[in-house]
Formats: sequence, C-alpha cells, structure tokens
Amino acid sequence: MFRSTFVTGFCLFAGLAGVAPSGAAAATLVPHRAVYDLQLKDASERSGISSMYGRMVYEFNGSACEGYTVSFRFVTQVDTGDEARLTDQQTTTFEDVRKRSFRFLTRSFTDEKLDKEVRGSANRAANAISVDITEPAKKKVELTPSLFPTEHMMDVIKKAREGQSFFEARVFDGSDSGDKAMYTTTVLGKLETPKQNDADADKAGTLSAQSYWPVTIAYFTDDNTSDALPIYRMSFKLYENGVTRDLTMDYGDFVLSGHLANLELFKEQACK
Repeated sequence: MFRSTFVTGFCLFAGLAGVAPSGAAAATLVPHRAVYDLQLKDASERSGISSMYGRMVYEFNGSACEGYTVSFRFVTQVDTGDEARLTDQQTTTFEDVRKRSFRFLTRSFTDEKLDKEVRGSANRAANAISVDITEPAKKKVELTPSLFPTEHMMDVIKKAREGQSFFEARVFDGSDSGDKAMYTTTVLGKLETPKQNDADADKAGTLSAQSYWPVTIAYFTDDNTSDALPIYRMSFKLYENGVTRDLTMDYGDFVLSGHLANLELFKEQACK
C-alpha cells in the first residue's frame, strides 16, 4: 500500500527547497545540500507499519538563466512486523522556468532491487502541458495547464512575502507514473523567529537565527472532487532563501518527521 504513496510523496518534496521568489535577484536563491533524519511520528493499524526510520538527502543547483537541477534521495527502513524492507527512492529533475520545460527521472528500489523507473519530459504551452514519457513505456499525454515544482515554490515565497495566507494551484512534478497533475492548496503562516533551544534551527548553521514562514501544502488528485481528502500533506519551515527544515510528511495512514542533520550552502551561481 505505501509503495505508491511514497513515490508520490518523494517526488513532491523535490520541489520544496532551493527556490527564489519570481522576479527576485539571483542572490536570494541558494544552491545547497540538506540532509534530514527521518522518524516515524504516527501510524495507523491500516498502514501495516510498526516502525520506520531513514534519511533524506536533497541537493539543489542551478540558476534562473541555466535552469534548476534537483537530486533527491529518500532511504527508509520499514518494519511491518512480519518483515523489514529497505526502500530507496532516487529522483533527478531539471526545470527551465524561462522555457517552461521540465525533465524527470525517478527510480524506486526495494531491498536494492529496482521496482520501477519513470522517465520523461514536459513542456507547458498556453493551454496545456504536453508530457512525453519514455520509461517504463512510451506514452504521450496532454494535461490541464499546471506549474512545474520550482515555479510553484517561487509563488509560495512570493505570496508569503506579500502576506497572503492561502492559495491554490495545479502542479505537475512527474511523480507516480508521470502522467498526472496535482491540485494543491497552500497555507502560509506569518513570519516567525526561532525559539530558544530549537535543535532543528541549530543545525541550520548561518540560518539558525533567521526568520522563517510555517508552510503547509496539501496535494489532491486533480479530479474536481471538492470534498476529497488530500493524498499527501507536507508542513515545513521555509527560509526566504529557499532552505526548509522541521518537516512533517503526512501520508494519511502514517506520518514521518524530518529534521536537519546537516546543511551545506554552495556558492551561488550568477547568470552569465
């Protein structure tokens, strides 16, 4: 049950960090590598999970002129009571905001054996997104106009700066089978400062004393069902430069927490 949910959730996270507000100077965008320790926060009997822990590594590079690259890996040890499984999700994406193009590759492993590979590209025109999937089988689909992940998060930071508290958007990120867009709702809190003895903030290095926005994004299947429950919800603290920390990943039947273990800021890449 949780395999397909993980695939969606992992890919969604790949757009959550390393972004800058629309129209902002390149100096506000910070390439970085963040490592998060994962722990099971809650699980229902339906989930079939008795324990889970792992590590998530997120690396962001690029610039507004050359495009943004994300390399993302999510490894967990899952114990169902009857067996223990090692899951390994590896995602690489490239997004060119100016050209409105997006490439994605996701590989899913269980106990070091490849379960699934999804590879493709997407381009956005005025009235639709054209998706060309090459793995696991060739397929072309046309989708409702949607934002790609980095562009979506540019809007998150832009609206947070403007003091907005809620907005909706459709997002295409290549998750699951790579042939569907997601409907999202985003709740933005007011700018906060870290509290004393905040262990997660202390791991943020030079950012440890900086203010952040609390953000929650819920993802729904894009089927026009107004009363549907989200398939995935993520809450996190977002710095103005795009770094995130103190993650809560709610998959419905179980919830994971992610706390910064290490943060490395890279040299910013100026446009040539």
